[in-house]
Amino acid sequence: MENTKKELQEFRAEVSAWMKENKPKDPGFLLPQTFMEVGSEEQLDFLRDWQRKVYDAGYLGMSWPEEYGGRGLPSVYQNIADEEMSHHRVPIMINIIGMGWAGPLILKDGTEEEKQKYLKRILTGEDIWCQGFSEPDHGSDLGNAQTSAVRDGDEYIINGSKIWTTFGNYSKYMILLARTNPEAERKYAGLSFFLAPMDVPGVTATPIQKITGEYGFTETFFDNARIPASCLMGEEGQGWTIAMQTLQFERSAEGGQATHYFFERVTMGDLIKSAKTVMRDGQPLLKDPVVRDNLVKFMIEEKALRLSASRAEIPALCSDYPLSIPLSNKLRGTEYSRRMRQYAVSMQGAKGGLYVGDTDAIGGGFWQRSYFNSFSATIGGGTSQIQANIVGEHVLRLPKS
Repeated sequence: MENTKKELQEFRAEVSAWMKENKPKDPGFLLPQTFMEVGSEEQLDFLRDWQRKVYDAGYLGMSWPEEYGGRGLPSVYQNIADEEMSHHRVPIMINIIGMGWAGPLILKDGTEEEKQKYLKRILTGEDIWCQGFSEPDHGSDLGNAQTSAVRDGDEYIINGSKIWTTFGNYSKYMILLARTNPEAERKYAGLSFFLAPMDVPGVTATPIQKITGEYGFTETFFDNARIPASCLMGEEGQGWTIAMQTLQFERSAEGGQATHYFFERVTMGDLIKSAKTVMRDGQPLLKDPVVRDNLVKFMIEEKALRLSASRAEIPALCSDYPLSIPLSNKLRGTEYSRRMRQYAVSMQGAKGGLYVGDTDAIGGGFWQRSYFNSFSATIGGGTSQIQANIVGEHVLRLPKS
């Protein structure tokens, strides 16, 4: 489908007007900065209702096929909608594990039955999804997952536990990596992938309080939990391959997501605004030459990240290392975000030690909360250390040892 510049401009104006008209009022309670901080029923209900409203307006899953709840449009339309959501600073979309990881996976590799069953309800927010990859005893060693899935007739019996399960206590489904063959010669060959229901006996999700005071994560326990054998995606033993495809979506190394607006965009514009209002020795910090120099460095890095994303779509500009940008953008982006927020806190001097709820906290403690929350992005989808290994091995072709 061809789209002219005029058509895209008109669409942007349409979305902008809708967002301005429909942006929710302050609900009177703290809204999460990212999808990893949803820790209360009131936050969940508010954000689920908001996602449904955006979907009904036609601004979610725009590139997904119409028969599965989308609009069948080129992805540029969803990109514009996401940009306008960010520009108007509306609340985030909540069901990102469904819209960003499980949904694109099902679209690409799922059966027709799976597509019909899951996809539209992901977009509407009726079915919240979570991810069951990490385990308490295995850290980043995903291939060594030990949660077991034993076939028993038309069911699998699940035993074990998963950790850092965002939405674990609110989800209807989990993308679950479990071991179906503990005797496999290669540990990866013993893993299988499930689209597993969470509302079955034997599944318990226990919230984990983070340093921010929020409860965005859970530890999920499986105690002889029985799920239908039809929940198996692909064949037994294909779990590792499917999990790696899922991580391609999670890391945004591959497209197909229903939206990318799952965290509050914090930009250099916000940091510069803060530098204009925070005072030191009777004048705004922005007048300090050292601060200005540091801000310019961050501005250059932010601009480079945006340009790299555009460059990745032009093969002639990245032919030497064609996978370098998609494989490294998660590492570069999350580490930049963490460092930028850390600097914002350090600019506040002694008041940088104050937090949300303290009446003397600058900006209500926004930067402190944002800094603490930035660490989850450096861990989820593969830690920064794992991402550096991936770039070294798969882009630079360095040896494993």
